[in-house]
Amino acid sequence: MKKINLAVVGATGMVGRTFLKVLEERNLPIENFYVMASARSAGSTITFMGKDYVVEELTENSFDKPIDIALFSAGGSTSAKFAPIAAAHGVTVVDNSAQWRMDPNVPLVVPEVNPEDIDWNKGIIANPNCSTIQAMLPLKALDDKYKIKRVVYSTYQAVSGGGMGGWMDLENTMKGEAPSKWPHPIYNNCLPHIDVFMENGYTKEEMKMIEETRKILHNDNLKVTATTVRVPVFNCHSESINVEFENAFDIEDAKATMAAFPNLVLQDDAATNAYPIATDCTGKDEVYVGRVRRDESLDNGLNFWCVADNIRKGAATNAVQIAELLIKKMQ
Repeated sequence: MKKINLAVVGATGMVGRTFLKVLEERNLPIENFYVMASARSAGSTITFMGKDYVVEELTENSFDKPIDIALFSAGGSTSAKFAPIAAAHGVTVVDNSAQWRMDPNVPLVVPEVNPEDIDWNKGIIANPNCSTIQAMLPLKALDDKYKIKRVVYSTYQAVSGGGMGGWMDLENTMKGEAPSKWPHPIYNNCLPHIDVFMENGYTKEEMKMIEETRKILHNDNLKVTATTVRVPVFNCHSESINVEFENAFDIEDAKATMAAFPNLVLQDDAATNAYPIATDCTGKDEVYVGRVRRDESLDNGLNFWCVADNIRKGAATNAVQIAELLIKKMQ
């Protein structure tokens, strides 16, 4: 197998470090490896595959050397500036920020759902929002079978979705300290406020889920609404998802349809209290679904519960899976 040159941009952050862990676990065919970050982190050392690498400062000249793929997780403003520079040097960027997700010229990809969209990339591929990624697997399985008419999201999102600042806010407010990341203490609270509020009353996180769902499922007319909530859980996002189908369905067939989908795990047995919970899903790359039941308030409606590790499948693992698809196309 041909080996590739790969760079991780934002290598010292929470997602960046998880990039390294997932890359090690999946053992990609890497010949030359580069780690890049801001000037603040430059000069520090990161160990990858048993070898130490010095973190380079990300500059306009960082991509002058031969690099095939760069995984970015350094924030939207950094991606806005440096992803086009990398792409102009022939690098394929997989970007974890929100910067490029809704750009019509940039594919937004979940490998199990729409891998074909990678083919029309122009040097940048966007990694979807963490809360969107996990929902796409069960929704794709169900949409292919019954055609989805409407989606209602209610999310219960872990503090790790806010990076180290979010993690520390939970630890600190548990000790009675004032919050620094969010406007209210997250400990003992649920905050229906993720990202900034928009003019329509939705938060930016809610609009991300709405718009990204339509783009990934290739359905601009899909009816989608969302309420996203930050909860005092360290890791793994949980979601209550309600869907309405165009077509009739059998509940056991719906369960089997989801269970058969790649990297989607059904945990659904009321008799043994089996359903996905955050502590069981953390550290995993799969998406878990349970509490699958008919919505008896309307025709062709279904409710289910969905949990996934938002730092792995919701960010790092999804990006590495995209890199794996790119490598296959290089062989």
